[in-house]
Amino acid sequence: MHRSVDEITGSKRLRRMRRDDWSRRLVRENDLTVSDLIWPIFLIEGQDAVEPIDAMPGVERLTVDRAIAAAQRARELGIPAIATFPNIPIEKRDRTGSHSLDADNLINHATRAIKAAVPDIGIITDAALDPFTDHGHDGVLEGGIIVNDESVEKIAKAAVGQAMAGADIIAPSDMMDGRVGAIRDALDDAGFQDVAIMSYATKFASAYYGPYREAIGTAGVLKGDKKTYYIDPANTDEAMRETEADLLEGADMVMVKPGLPYLDICRRVKDTFQVPTFAYQVSGEYAMIEAAAANGWLDGERVMMESLLAFKRAGCDGILTYFAPRAAEILQEKG
Repeated sequence: MHRSVDEITGSKRLRRMRRDDWSRRLVRENDLTVSDLIWPIFLIEGQDAVEPIDAMPGVERLTVDRAIAAAQRARELGIPAIATFPNIPIEKRDRTGSHSLDADNLINHATRAIKAAVPDIGIITDAALDPFTDHGHDGVLEGGIIVNDESVEKIAKAAVGQAMAGADIIAPSDMMDGRVGAIRDALDDAGFQDVAIMSYATKFASAYYGPYREAIGTAGVLKGDKKTYYIDPANTDEAMRETEADLLEGADMVMVKPGLPYLDICRRVKDTFQVPTFAYQVSGEYAMIEAAAANGWLDGERVMMESLLAFKRAGCDGILTYFAPRAAEILQEKG
């Protein structure tokens, strides 16, 4: 004798709450909002110019005046913050990334200009040296080795310069040991106790960064790889140790990078430490979605929004994503 579905399930029909749009919304466990988005933008020197990035369709490098317009657009859309990344002319790069300490380098110039024009937008800057080195690494290169302590010293000084220019959050992406504590001490000593640190606590030695390196102009100059200081993609316990170390050193919030391939890390970081946790949906993730959408292989808009919701489901408080303005427009329309 065959049992009925009701006998098997005990009359529990999970589909009841899926029947209508209103009921699905009523029991929805996670929501994506505009307030969850951080928009990374790329900077170039010059005036009133944009440069397309071949590997990232729809993303451009912007001169500072155009970056101001982008910040104004972000504010109008309700995006809380932008993150800036410079493409520095090759003649200003050297072995030690010395131009990172220039008070009027492209990052600092853009920060001052954006803060003057759009004071209520948050600005996040990266103190890593890779945009400023002629070898494309995040630190100082000595004898073929990225030396830790010399790199940390320079990164901390660069962070103070960025705070002086008006940065609200310093987000060091270099993965040098001890850099969060050094940055915190340097900021405090310089009177910037209120400038926060968003640590790239778990940044993996990933193959997903290729389009970003094209965007900041390091793809053609990078010598070797970054496996000696980024985390092995196979390791989760190591990622937890890195996160704990950064929090003990004074990080206010932590980041997982890349994003979608590391949702397990996002969830574990949030569950373990219960601190503000962010993910960076990196250039390779963006490029894959855009390429598949351009070929008609998937619905780009739906996949974009689904991918962003995945970060919320994994415990993230926010997402750095190149989709930020497009996603914000969709969310505004639905709001």
